[in-house]
Amino acid sequence: MAEIQTKPKTTAEDVNASEEEIKSKKESYMTRRFAEAANPPAIEDLIEGKVISIEPGAVYIDLVPFGTGIIYGREYLNARDIIKKINIGDSVAGKVVGIDDKDGYIEISLKEARQALIWGEAEEAIREKRIYDLVIQDANKGGLIMTWQGIQGFLPASQLKPEHYPRISDGDKDKILEELQKLVNEKISVSIIAAIPKEGKLIFSEKSPESKDKTEIISKYNLGDEITGEVTGIVDFGVFVKLEEGLEGLVHISEMDWALVENPRAMYKIGDKVKVKVIEIKDGKISLSIKALQPNPWIDAAKKYKKDDIVKGVIIKFNKHGALASIEEGVAGLVHISEFGSEDKLREKLELGKTYNFKITLFEPKEQKMALSYGEANPIE
Repeated sequence: MAEIQTKPKTTAEDVNASEEEIKSKKESYMTRRFAEAANPPAIEDLIEGKVISIEPGAVYIDLVPFGTGIIYGREYLNARDIIKKINIGDSVAGKVVGIDDKDGYIEISLKEARQALIWGEAEEAIREKRIYDLVIQDANKGGLIMTWQGIQGFLPASQLKPEHYPRISDGDKDKILEELQKLVNEKISVSIIAAIPKEGKLIFSEKSPESKDKTEIISKYNLGDEITGEVTGIVDFGVFVKLEEGLEGLVHISEMDWALVENPRAMYKIGDKVKVKVIEIKDGKISLSIKALQPNPWIDAAKKYKKDDIVKGVIIKFNKHGALASIEEGVAGLVHISEFGSEDKLREKLELGKTYNFKITLFEPKEQKMALSYGEANPIE
């Protein structure tokens, strides 16, 4: 396609635009960059000026005091959508792509300038900790994908707030992806924490830009600390409790109660206030216990029971090793499957929820261990 390079007649009034008029322009990112230029613009420089002529195939811009800029040829075609919205007298931003035009014009690109302006705005957004509401467009095993100002960005799963973080106990990446995909099409509030123009990348975070570093927060806590927190997440393996903004810990299902807990959701709901004790701080994670603040039933059990005692116990659970029988709240022992030869035979003799006589064959209350025998208390014929 032939490149139209028609040049307009330039009036003295256009060339001698007053400096006062230029200074009165609304200050912007582009005008600041232009004002800082002590020398004539060079390749890659960002500039701004008023449109003085729009012709088929070319747009001319007054770049006081350096001359006239031109958008034509390929740059004109690349910026057609932008040019359609431009009128004579409008101020536009451009990026210098040529300074050796045979007629003395400075060749500029609107499209490249727009990209540079956007990256400049991204840097300002990072400095000013601006918050944007963006729609999640897709997810992968590492996090979420969303777009800002036409630039695709990534939000790592580690930068999600607790209520959105995929809580998978075994770290299975496929399960994590399933959880993240549930967030697609939702709108969340994020901030930009990194902008990498050369790679065309933005990194987002859902966490508050004002929040302290997690390591710094954790350093305030010690083993044995007792804190009141808020339940922020409930999963099959326990509950997550927020201790303060930016920090939450896990109460594993085994630390929720001295008695057997099979369904954490039956005990707590999101928003519940709960008192917890810090039992471990390791690798940037904090582990909590609820039952550690409750009386230990094994202490009293040590005073009442001993090895070889015959006791009554109710069957509360079956597992691959046998049956779990509770002899009192929070104190239970295992009836091993080897006594019966198979799981089917075990279930023929013992029913869930029923009470039977058992003999204590192992009793270590300090370790909270107990083994029970059905056969020795009820000889199998």
